[in-house]
Amino acid sequence: MINIEDNFKFNINDTIVIGCSSGPDSMALVDMLLKIREKYQLQLIIAHVNHNVRSESYDEAIYMKEYCEKNNLVFETMTIEEYGDDNFHNEARTIRYNFFESLINKYEANYLMTAHHGDDLIETILMRMVRGSNLNGYSGFKEVVEMENYKIVRPLIRYTKEELEKYDEDNNVKYFIDSSNDKDKYTRNRYRKYLIPFLKEEEFNVHHKFLKFSEELSDASRFIDKERDKALDRCLKGNVINLDKFILEDKFIQKEILYYLLSEFYQDDLILVNDKHINLVFNLIYSNRANSFVNLPNEVVANKSYNMLELKRETLEITSYEIEFNNYVLLPDNHIIERVSDIDDNSNNVCRLNSSDITLPLIIRTRKIGDRMMIKGLDGSKKVKDIFIDKKIKMEKRDSWPIVVDSKGKIVWIPGIKKSIFDKKKVDSYDIVLKYS
Repeated sequence: MINIEDNFKFNINDTIVIGCSSGPDSMALVDMLLKIREKYQLQLIIAHVNHNVRSESYDEAIYMKEYCEKNNLVFETMTIEEYGDDNFHNEARTIRYNFFESLINKYEANYLMTAHHGDDLIETILMRMVRGSNLNGYSGFKEVVEMENYKIVRPLIRYTKEELEKYDEDNNVKYFIDSSNDKDKYTRNRYRKYLIPFLKEEEFNVHHKFLKFSEELSDASRFIDKERDKALDRCLKGNVINLDKFILEDKFIQKEILYYLLSEFYQDDLILVNDKHINLVFNLIYSNRANSFVNLPNEVVANKSYNMLELKRETLEITSYEIEFNNYVLLPDNHIIERVSDIDDNSNNVCRLNSSDITLPLIIRTRKIGDRMMIKGLDGSKKVKDIFIDKKIKMEKRDSWPIVVDSKGKIVWIPGIKKSIFDKKKVDSYDIVLKYS
């Protein structure tokens, strides 16, 4: 007998977003919550995602809308119009959870509930073991996950799919079957069709054993987290890892640090990341290259710059521009180059020019292949690339760094970094003073 109140404490006036696909598991969850809605004065929001890969999906969405109207439930839906080149299940999951989180914020909900059950937990643990993970990853998913302003709750984790289908039958709950669940091309389906039945033949309540295994690993992971946090204090500043300090840590703790930092990009678990990705980051860290990067799932990039490593999500930024200068320019990175009457500063943030030495107007642009500058105090020219390397400018900043040239293409100044032979001393003759800030 399934009683959703046995393993989760509800409170009066809870607001719950329910991820509902219209399948047997999620429809069972919705029915259970409906049965206790009045008792706890629950506000229930049904979140339905049309994955747009089956013709039946539209009929299911229409049914869910009508079901919600009949049962006085808030109905929210979205359709995934197109997919990128990433793994279908991974990409769909990311889109779903972004949708769920938008509804959490819209309705100020305190819970997101999903219908993950015991069989799902077995599949996830087995898949992680084959793909490679850390202790937290090997534990699968948790019954309750603390997010920043809400909790993800999986109240059916102690039951099997068979038990939920029996519940639907006993309570006359209508549901739809996703035909794609039978296709062997999806990894999870193969585990579901071939491994789960074998395990249940060996031990009917094997899901209880896997839940215990999950909880034991979670406990061990929490203990290890304390040591990892101490190491983070030693080698992390902001979002950047100091590699000189990082490599002094135990290799196991190094791996835990990377998994922890990556978890910031992948919701509440690491389903997208495995040992292959971690090894890519390790190879990057221990390589002899001063500036390099590796791409990780969902547009996350691990970027190494000398003794620093930063993990970040790659965003579209303006990295190439060419602007005619006319006394004042606001650059895409919010830095400013302006013409001033004069200034006492003699640093690389100031450049003094004589218009008779150059061809106006000045142009502010990003670097080009083969750029060279005649360096002040140096007999000859130097590659702009080498100037960046000498000044240890991070690779991701080089392509958008401003370079000031005259109308004939002669580089007269790299703001904040280096002056050219065209720069004048304060005692010299000049009629243009530029300031970079």
